[in-house]
Amino acid sequence: MTKKFASSLLVVALAGLAGCSSIQRDPPIQMLDDMKHQPKFKAQASIDGIFADGRSNRLAPEDTVARAGYREETPMNTGLSSGMYIGQNPVPVTMALLKQGQTKFNIYCAPCHDQTGMGHGVVPTRVPSWQPSNLTEDRVVQFADGDIFSVISNGRRTMPAYQYQVAIADRWAIVAYVRVLQRAAHGMPYDVPAGTTIAAVR
Repeated sequence: MTKKFASSLLVVALAGLAGCSSIQRDPPIQMLDDMKHQPKFKAQASIDGIFADGRSNRLAPEDTVARAGYREETPMNTGLSSGMYIGQNPVPVTMALLKQGQTKFNIYCAPCHDQTGMGHGVVPTRVPSWQPSNLTEDRVVQFADGDIFSVISNGRRTMPAYQYQVAIADRWAIVAYVRVLQRAAHGMPYDVPAGTTIAAVR
């Protein structure tokens, strides 16, 4: 074995060891001072001499408020005012809002309620035990806007909550669009503005 070959073999061996944090498992011998060794407290561990109760896990300081996910208890965010459902959508109803509501309704609501809101979507067709409400029936027509918003947000009976999938503004847009579906289902000829031509749809 030449001196040059021995030197090369030693370099390769040292390079291999440098890539390992330890050369045995129990107890580990640390070759490099990496992130496995930090001054930290592990969850649920007991420690002495720092806190009176000896626990590593600490309660959040009093009146701590999480910045992520916190929303004020306003009618816009909850659909409630003084513990009662608000009667009217707090967002001005415009054509843009209705189109936004239609888009979100068709994505999140139509699979169960179908695009007309009558409850004949693909989900109850394939799972007959799952029967969504008919959103155009008089019972739902009588709901306050805040009540519909609450159902979308928190769910009711077999309907799951959508507050994590659908933004607050989109929920109010859906409420506005549900009112459009209800008006369409119960519309009468006298609802059509004077001078408007009514064409038969085939």
